[in-house]
Amino acid sequence: MQKELLTSSYDYELPAHLIAQTPVQPRDHAKLLVYNRATDTTTHTTFQYLLKYLPKACDVFLNDTKVIKARIFGKKQSGGKIELLFNKPLDANEYLVMTKGRVKIGTEIFFDDNLVATVIRFLEDGSRVVTFTHYGKQIRFEELVVVLEQIGHIPLPPYMLRKDNKQDERDYQTLFAKNAGAVAAPTASLHFTPELFNAFSNRHKTHKITLHIGAGTFKPVEVEHILEHPMHSEFFNISQESAEVLKSDTPILAIGTTVTRTVEYFHRTGKLEGECDLFLNPNNKPERVTHLLTNFHLPKSTLIMLVSAFIGREKTLKLYQEAISKEYRFFSYGDAMLII
Repeated sequence: MQKELLTSSYDYELPAHLIAQTPVQPRDHAKLLVYNRATDTTTHTTFQYLLKYLPKACDVFLNDTKVIKARIFGKKQSGGKIELLFNKPLDANEYLVMTKGRVKIGTEIFFDDNLVATVIRFLEDGSRVVTFTHYGKQIRFEELVVVLEQIGHIPLPPYMLRKDNKQDERDYQTLFAKNAGAVAAPTASLHFTPELFNAFSNRHKTHKITLHIGAGTFKPVEVEHILEHPMHSEFFNISQESAEVLKSDTPILAIGTTVTRTVEYFHRTGKLEGECDLFLNPNNKPERVTHLLTNFHLPKSTLIMLVSAFIGREKTLKLYQEAISKEYRFFSYGDAMLII
């Protein structure tokens, strides 16, 4: 079997101290590794110099999703503690969640502000389906987000071994976050300061798409053969104006893996809205995205496989080792890589 199709081929050793627990301040002082495919050269710089390396002739696509306070803590009738991580709405009244603590079908979980979740289904992947009531009335997603904003916590990724704080409410949100629904930030966009983003927007036409990042983004690939991995799906929306650019041959920079997947899904299906479950890897390479800006990702994850779809598995792992040797910081609050 080809190495590119084996999950174990995407493993690497990362020293624990390189897992970023907080972001660099100012945000644009994060390190930036620039890889030029045409010349096969690598440059080490900082994010504030992004415009120096990005080709002028390209449009830019960003994800304007907004992270919600998706982690809430409650109790069962018996008093047993339950942690619930909201994932996404399934329809008007049913929601996909993850829980910590023992529950069964019919279990009611009581939270602050008279919010109650009732477990109605178990799914094979370990997630649960619940309904929510607020002061005794069933609640829709738009109303639920308002309640979560009051009682919930920012859902920091599991590799950040600390509790969220007030600073995370600012740090784990992009400058242009608008549409509430994500449980993880589009982290490549976190490096922008207002000043850099203004300069960036003045030089490049920018377009916003929405993809609500779900908890599945952290789901490890547990099968031996990557093509057998059940890819998670996430809601997306693309405006007609953005679609016209994507239908053209204009070179584009995708800011982040979520934008990349959304753009490539549209390129393949023509759908402006729906559930994106595209798995990009060396066996399914990008066809529309020209350049990629991204962070450094978990070993054996679908995200490192996506990067490998652009530059190959061996080159990806080589660049990751180079970043480790130069003390780059990894994952959500870490440093960035630009592939041109």
